[in-house]
Amino acid sequence: MARRPPTPNARHRTKRDPHAPYPYARKAADDDAFDPRLRITAEFVLSAPSLAETPEDAGREVAFAGRSNAGKSSVLNRITGQRSLARTGRTPGRTQALNFFRAGDDRFLVDLPGYGYAKTDRQLQADWQAHVEAYLAQRQALVGIVLVMDVRHPFQTFDRQLLRWAGQAALPVLVLLNKADKLGHEAQLEVMRQAEEETAAYPTVTPVLFSALRGQGAVTVLRQLRGWLNLPLPGDGAREEDGA
Repeated sequence: MARRPPTPNARHRTKRDPHAPYPYARKAADDDAFDPRLRITAEFVLSAPSLAETPEDAGREVAFAGRSNAGKSSVLNRITGQRSLARTGRTPGRTQALNFFRAGDDRFLVDLPGYGYAKTDRQLQADWQAHVEAYLAQRQALVGIVLVMDVRHPFQTFDRQLLRWAGQAALPVLVLLNKADKLGHEAQLEVMRQAEEETAAYPTVTPVLFSALRGQGAVTVLRQLRGWLNLPLPGDGAREEDGA
């Protein structure tokens, strides 16, 4: 992957309105410790099959990367508080283009094509990876990467490749160990310990235990994203405890 110059700093269920806020999995996630103003308001702008069709390379962008079915779309829906901002489904490999979501003037969240889905046509996989690598290597508006991993299968080959590249480019990365709700407390701590060891060589990489379902880790992630995008933080009501 080419190097780029460093970037600055129950039982009965009722049908839900797809435009309603993202539902909470547990009451514990909807406590007063979370200030909903932390969420990043975003709207879909376009889906670019290639770098040539992306918006003007200006302002600030945060890219979301990860293996197919790691939960990138669910992560985006969680941090924006929108149930269906990004499409989700049981079929891996649905994201096939660079999807741009406007998060303010000259600010974007970018959902990159997922990688590593074996049933996808090999040529299509190669095309997707080429587009992703071109975006990461050339996009000057890119100020940070959110690398989403399934907490049960972290640090696959491409994950490590992306981390090495980001380290060379001095680009900050949040590693989201997603689906943490699938593990018990002790198992989560062990995965986090291993993740810290795995990323110790990269000073710009921060691992975070995360659950798009329950909101675990969301406050930490939202604060970092707002910093990268230069978006204001709400007042003192947004405390450090997670539960978005």
